[in-house]
Amino acid sequence: MKRLILTMAIVLTAANSLFAALPADSVLRRQAARMLMVGFKGNTVAEGSDAYRYVHDLKVGCIVLFDVDLTGTAKIGSRNVTSKEQLTTLTSQLQQWADYPLIIAADQEGGRVARLKPQYGFKKTVSAEKLGSLNNEDTTRYYSRQLAEEMAQAGVNVNLAPVVDVLNVKCPALGAIQRCYSEDAETIVRHAGRFIDESRKQGVACTLKHFPGHGNATSDSHYGFVDVTATWTPQELEPFRRLIKQGKAPFIMTAHTFNSNIDPDYPATLSRKTLTDILRKQLHYDGVIMTDDLYMEAILNNYSTERAVVLAINAGADMLCASNNINTGFEADRPFKLVDIIVKAVKEGRIPYGRILEANRRIDRACRHIKK
Repeated sequence: MKRLILTMAIVLTAANSLFAALPADSVLRRQAARMLMVGFKGNTVAEGSDAYRYVHDLKVGCIVLFDVDLTGTAKIGSRNVTSKEQLTTLTSQLQQWADYPLIIAADQEGGRVARLKPQYGFKKTVSAEKLGSLNNEDTTRYYSRQLAEEMAQAGVNVNLAPVVDVLNVKCPALGAIQRCYSEDAETIVRHAGRFIDESRKQGVACTLKHFPGHGNATSDSHYGFVDVTATWTPQELEPFRRLIKQGKAPFIMTAHTFNSNIDPDYPATLSRKTLTDILRKQLHYDGVIMTDDLYMEAILNNYSTERAVVLAINAGADMLCASNNINTGFEADRPFKLVDIIVKAVKEGRIPYGRILEANRRIDRACRHIKK
C-alpha cells in the first residue's frame, strides 16, 4: 500500500511539473541555456570572446572541448588544446566566468578518440578494443585512472566516454577504429565499469554512448541517414541496462540511428519511443540524456534545426549537443539561436515547460558529482 501511494505521488508530481506556470523570460532563457552543450574556436579565452558570451552571458550548461578544428585547418592543436598548461588556464577561466556548476566536457575515450594527446604533453592512451582484448581489469583500471587524473588536473570534469556499443569491425564510426571493448556484453560492462569507477574517483563523470546501440551500424551518422533496422539486436541494450542498474550512468548520449522496429518514424535521438519508453521506463534511467550533435548530417539533412530541437526535448533529451565542430560548419551565434528556439517552442506550447524543469533537475543533480 505504501509503495502504491509513493508511486501515485511521483506520478502526480511529474504531471504537475509538466503544467507548471511559465517563469519570467530571463529565467526561462537561463533554463533553456542550461540544456546546451556547445563548442567554440580558440585556445585562449577573453572577455567578449565567444566562450565568454556562452558562459558569462548565455550561461550554457556545458562547454565541449576539441583539439582539432574540423571547421578550419583541421591540424593538430588548431582548436582548444595545445598543452597541459594552456588547457588548465583555459578551463580555469571558463569556471571563473560561471556563477553556476559549469560542465566542461571532452571525448577522451582512449586510442584514436582522445582530445588530450601526447603531442600536447599528455600520456598516451589505450583504445577500448585493446583493453577489451587484453581482458585484464587491473590493466583497464591503470589506464583509466591515468586518463582520468589528467582530465581532472586539466579542469575537464565530464568525459564523453566510455563507448558501450558492441564491437563490429564493419561499423566505420566505431568498431573499425577500435572504439568498442568487445562483442560480449559482460566484457563491455566489466571494462566500462572499471573506466567509470576510476573516473569517478577523480571527480570526472562519464557518459555512456551511443543509446540504444550504434555498434552494428554499417554507415556513419556524421555523414547521413543510418538505418540499423536489419542489424540492431536487443542485446545491444544490455550494457546500458547493467551499468544503469549499477548506478554508473550519470550521462547517456543518444545515437542518430533509425530502427523501424523500435520507431517507424524517427531516429533514436528524436524518438520518444526510444528515449522515454525504453530508456526511461524499461531501463528505469533518471540521469541526463544528452544528444549526439544535432548538426550531424543524419539529423540536419532530414529535419530543420527547430524541428529537431522540439522533437529531441519532447522525446526525453535533457541536454542538446551543438559542438560547432563538425563538417556542417561553425556558427558563432548558434547557441543563442538554439535558446531562442527552445523559449519560443515552450511559449507556444510545443514543448511542455515541465520538460525544461525535468532537464534542469537532472543536470543539477549530475553536477553534484563533478569537480568545478
